[in-house]
Amino acid sequence: MIVLKAPQEQVLSALQSVAGIVERRHTLPILANVLIRKTGTQLQLTTSDLEIQIRTSSELGGDEGNFTTTVGARKLIDILRSMPSDQTVSLESRQNKLLLKGGKSRFTLQTLPAEDFPLVQEAASFGPVFSVPQKTLKELLNQVSFSMAVHDIRYYLNGILFVAEGKQLSLVATDGHRLAYSSAQLDVDIEQRQEVILPRKTVLELQRLLSDKEGAIEMQFAGNQAKFAFDGMEFVTKLVEGKFPDYNRVIPKNHKNIVVLGRTALLASLQRAAILTSEKFKGVRLNIEPGTLRVASSNAEQEEAVDELDIDYGGDSIEIGFNVTYLLDVLGNMGQDMVKLELADSNSSALVTIPDNAHFKYVVMPMRI
Repeated sequence: MIVLKAPQEQVLSALQSVAGIVERRHTLPILANVLIRKTGTQLQLTTSDLEIQIRTSSELGGDEGNFTTTVGARKLIDILRSMPSDQTVSLESRQNKLLLKGGKSRFTLQTLPAEDFPLVQEAASFGPVFSVPQKTLKELLNQVSFSMAVHDIRYYLNGILFVAEGKQLSLVATDGHRLAYSSAQLDVDIEQRQEVILPRKTVLELQRLLSDKEGAIEMQFAGNQAKFAFDGMEFVTKLVEGKFPDYNRVIPKNHKNIVVLGRTALLASLQRAAILTSEKFKGVRLNIEPGTLRVASSNAEQEEAVDELDIDYGGDSIEIGFNVTYLLDVLGNMGQDMVKLELADSNSSALVTIPDNAHFKYVVMPMRI
């Protein structure tokens, strides 16, 4: 049976959309495979790592009929990548093997039985479906994902908190030193607050798959799972269990010293100062005085960098230290021209926001220098 027959770029695109979660080495060899299911003319590709499952459906030609098998995902992608994008490729089933043809090339691939493929057991009941444009969710993820913890023993920090309540979707990430919050409007009113923590791997995969199109992504949450549907794809993931910190208590209110300045000028100044910070100790000092912001850094070799920016400011004089990486991360992931810094004193956390925009907040703890 000819399972599919289509241009290389179509087949490769469908495979790449599901293959991001496939590990090359796995304790279960079949998880290195993609599950191929043909029903009539519809071809379904499914991958899983036992925590996340991604499925896409498309029409990729070939014979009509019913057929299922599994084959090495990465191997198939590597072969397809080596072929011209406009070349028609076909996949045929032959006695427990798959034959991939393209031009004058032939590849015979070993398969494993489809019934052995461990599909993720979907939750019995999900909450209400709500949607936002893909572009919106991608922006929200980009605005907070850099604040996720990496391999923290407080496992609930290794991901992003999603909160759907009323007509608002809020995303929060923190690693204990900084916290990023971003929100957007929903198309429906969520009566009962829905709160889940998406694991880090799921977040990175969503960022890879979401496009900048206005097309919607539908979301549903259950007790231990989340489900996303977009562009003919279905994405099911396990959630991180645990209680996320109360982010509202972390976000400072009523800081009286406020500086509004150009984002690119501040970013460039911090990048210059970062050059002379030591590898281990990424500290920079900010001296804020009426009219002037001074950025300074030094290292163990007694080298020093000082950079000055003119600012419109008439508040208290403050000297405060930060890990420069935490400031570079937030400024590099914002697209706006202006940025607002709110400070209390040298020992309190600072709040970074966008002027006249309540949808984004970034809190960063000070550092003793």
